[in-house]
Amino acid sequence: VTGVKDAVLYTTLKNTIVAALLVGALLGARKWPELKTLSRKQFGLLLAIGAIGGSIPFALFFTGLTMTSALSGALIHKTLFLWVLLLAIPFLKERVSGWQWLGIGAIFAANVFVGGFTGFKFNTGEAMILGATILWAVENIIAKVALRDISSTLVAASRMVVGSVILLGIVAFRGGFAPVGAITAVQWNWTLLSSALLVGYVLTWYAALKRAPATYVATLLVPATLVTNILSAVFLTRAYTLSDAMSTGLFLLGIGLVVFFARGTKERALASATS
Repeated sequence: VTGVKDAVLYTTLKNTIVAALLVGALLGARKWPELKTLSRKQFGLLLAIGAIGGSIPFALFFTGLTMTSALSGALIHKTLFLWVLLLAIPFLKERVSGWQWLGIGAIFAANVFVGGFTGFKFNTGEAMILGATILWAVENIIAKVALRDISSTLVAASRMVVGSVILLGIVAFRGGFAPVGAITAVQWNWTLLSSALLVGYVLTWYAALKRAPATYVATLLVPATLVTNILSAVFLTRAYTLSDAMSTGLFLLGIGLVVFFARGTKERALASATS
């Protein structure tokens, strides 16, 4: 976003590229005929996923990212699992064991020790990122419902296509696409790189969400902060401190508890559902 400057234009270009690639993946996987079998309710779910998760949150997140540090933005985004927990337990009837709660607590505590973090600024940018994160949590609950009988590839493609159309409309409303002509080769390279990462993220995220409880999947998003932590140590602080080591240890402990006890929670939920 520091390279392209206009955060909304940047995320619109990125998401549109991702949408095109996912449509290609949809065609390549021969999932396109699935659209003909969808009910009106299922179409409504896909439109809601695109509108709530694929458009406005991206504009909020990347605009907010220009106003705060990457680390602050990452930490706020990783509170996604808390919002998903608050929504999934009442709306999806998902269960979390006591040991998993302990793991979740360890993962959350690990963020306290992230190296290079100097505290939140409590500014507009951080509020925008938080708003985007909450919208993505709502989207996750809707997506979990849609994924019961829709392929993850179609859900991912629908999210990005519908979201991109809305973002393109926002860019047009803000003054059009003239700035695209001024984007340099270096800026395009950053845009293409982030697009490739987002394609991988969306495909794997929805594939996981189809196969596992939303609370479990969202919790395992949090250790991605480890990547941000390591990158910060390499490029910003240029040191791996005791705090970094403590953060890593808590992350690994939390991941282990969540993963190890997830199977038992799932089996108990299935047993309860069939009894």
